[in-house]
Amino acid sequence: MASFKPWDVVKVPFPYTDRPVRQHRPALVVAAGDLAAAHGLLWVLMITSADNRRWTEDVPVSDPKAAGLPAPSVVRCAKIATIEADDAERIGALPRAAPPRAHPHDDRRKVAGNVSRALTAALGT
Repeated sequence: MASFKPWDVVKVPFPYTDRPVRQHRPALVVAAGDLAAAHGLLWVLMITSADNRRWTEDVPVSDPKAAGLPAPSVVRCAKIATIEADDAERIGALPRAAPPRAHPHDDRRKVAGNVSRALTAALGT
C-alpha cells in the first residue's frame, strides 16, 4: 500500500451522493497516517473544476500545477469521503502557501478552517 500524507492530492474513485456511481477524480487527503495504517482508509475532500458553480466553502487551488491538476480547480470542503487507500494514486500536493502573484492566502490554512467550521456546525458544538 502506498503511503499518503494530509495535503496530498490523489486520484480516487469518488462516490456521489445523488447516484450509485463513482467517478475517478482528484481529491485532497485530509486524514491518513494512523487511519491508513490501521484500516487502509483515507479521508478526502473532492476537488472540482473552478468553472463549476461555487459553493461557500470552496477553496481555490493557488497552484494547480504543483497539485498535479490539469486546470484551475477548487477544493470542495463540504464534500468529504472515506476511500480505500489502495484505490488512491498520488498526483501532487496542495501548496503550503500561495506563489507570488496568486491568491494572498495559505491554501492549507483556508481548507482547514472551512472543514473545521463545517464540522462544528454539523455537530452543533
